[in-house]
Amino acid sequence: MKEFFSHIRGAVVATLVLAVICCGVYPLIVFGISQLLFRDQANGSLIVTSDGTVCGSKLLGQAFSDSRYFHPRPSAAGTGYEATSSGGSNLGPTSQKLNDAIKERIAAYRAENGLSESDPVPADAVTASGSGLDPEVSLRNAQLQIARVAKARALSQDKVRELVQQNTDGRDLGVFGEAGVNVLQLNLALDQQH
Repeated sequence: MKEFFSHIRGAVVATLVLAVICCGVYPLIVFGISQLLFRDQANGSLIVTSDGTVCGSKLLGQAFSDSRYFHPRPSAAGTGYEATSSGGSNLGPTSQKLNDAIKERIAAYRAENGLSESDPVPADAVTASGSGLDPEVSLRNAQLQIARVAKARALSQDKVRELVQQNTDGRDLGVFGEAGVNVLQLNLALDQQH
């Protein structure tokens, strides 16, 4: 009996020590390191306006539909850009529903941006991402929207093109992926022009 309680006591002590280390000490160390080395990312990469208001995150897309703004890629997250409903549509390439949605989006994109029936449309302009929360569009997608945004804001296309370039992120590590334009940051830069 004495040996049994000795084993129990050892198991309880080991459980308590591991609980303190794994549930207390380790998370505090990780939190401290993240706050010291990666403060912006650890706190959500929030975008704060000049008046101190948080208007979004560099990491999460937002819906913009007004012609004065650059539009993000479509979202399949809930009713659009709901972080709690992150995820793709799970529609495959043989899905008629997906094909119909893409055809509608292509027609709408061409119409709103003044493109002809034969002009190619970037894939990210008509397809949702896997998360449904992508904050960026391709550089080509942004370039095709310049004329519409410039006209709606009564700005020169050169000025809008300059803002697009200023808000373009290069490839990761200079070689991975493609350049992307953060839509929220670009639209905030546009709002600061007036």
